[in-house]
Amino acid sequence: MSETEKDELIDAQKQVIGILFEVIKRLQTNNNLDEEYFQIITDSTKNEKRIKEILDERNENSKIVGRLLEQLEI
Repeated sequence: MSETEKDELIDAQKQVIGILFEVIKRLQTNNNLDEEYFQIITDSTKNEKRIKEILDERNENSKIVGRLLEQLEI
């Protein structure tokens, strides 16, 4: 394997690791949002504005995770 091929392989591995790190970070954020969501839902004083914010953020994170995973398919 030539030096150029080794460098390209290392760069590709770094990109995959970066994508996977971002996916994990987004999924962990969604888990944290789930916890907050369920706390708000079970509370007697529901904060509808925060519930909408949580759902919007979770949806955005899910879209980003989907796009990141599509990059790995290439």
